[in-house]
Amino acid sequence: MILSLALIVLAIHAYILHSVLHFDWTLSIEDGLVSSVLLCASIWGIVLLIRSYPTSAAIVVYALAVALFMSGATTLAEFELLKWWLADTNIDYKVWLSHTLPIRFLITWIFSNWIATNGALRKNLTTLDVRFQQQSDAAVLLKEAELFKLRQQLQPHFLYNSLNSISALIMIHPDKAQEMIGKLSDFLRSSVKRESEDFIPVADELAYIQSYLAIESVRFGDRLQVHIEKEYTDDATIPPFLLQPILENAIKFGLYGKTGTVSIVIHIVLEEPMLTLTITNPYDAHMQPPRGTGFGLEGIQRRLYLLYGRTDLLDTQKDEQYFTTILKIPQRYVQGNTDR
Repeated sequence: MILSLALIVLAIHAYILHSVLHFDWTLSIEDGLVSSVLLCASIWGIVLLIRSYPTSAAIVVYALAVALFMSGATTLAEFELLKWWLADTNIDYKVWLSHTLPIRFLITWIFSNWIATNGALRKNLTTLDVRFQQQSDAAVLLKEAELFKLRQQLQPHFLYNSLNSISALIMIHPDKAQEMIGKLSDFLRSSVKRESEDFIPVADELAYIQSYLAIESVRFGDRLQVHIEKEYTDDATIPPFLLQPILENAIKFGLYGKTGTVSIVIHIVLEEPMLTLTITNPYDAHMQPPRGTGFGLEGIQRRLYLLYGRTDLLDTQKDEQYFTTILKIPQRYVQGNTDR
């Protein structure tokens, strides 16, 4: 860029001196050459000074001050060099050189200001880009940390209940306590394997749920019946650990304080581009739910917002007999489309 600018200035300068002011070509080219070289040196100095400026604060004022200083220094050096080199051989040129000093300064100052402000704005943009990237990275890390925290908070509720059940079974049914410990161990092992996954196939989530239900079946026996109705393709995906807290909530509402068999229905349907899971369980509006009920749904709501930036993906409905949770999962991969 600077070399191209120097060649343009040299050509215009030499042409004006020869064609308009009628100096010979040799003097015109030499004058233009000195002016171009010094202008390029001035511009290069301005660029280096702006790049080495340690901050972006007041950088435009700094750049304008640098441009003014470099313009004055360049014009003075140009005048002295041309007077020493060319003026002694041509009296007319010497007079003309003295009269053109303000014009030379003005032209140099205009070029210098242009380069200086451009450099200052570029440095400002670079600083803003770096700051934006840092804030973006921090936001991503904060989001991942919150998602991880939400995942970790969901497991203790189930784990506490399971350990309490094991403690109760040890004295009266040690064989069932042993069975429950084995199933709980397998369940927690599979949880660790899925911890790093952001999205998994629905089939994998249902396999995980079956492990969870196997543990609950030790606690509740044949009283707990879960029916899963599937209407989706193999490419349907879901964030892991979303369905378990909903089932925990359904079990709390449906089984606690009741006798007899309780049926929970999970209906999963894929309607592009949304996977909809509807979980329905019996509900007694007059029964106070166990303490702590509701955290799982709040955690899911927050996770969905962090993942998709939406607050309309989780809904609950209830009447005198049934409580229904409707979970919607936007599909990153839908049938017949592999684009994100």
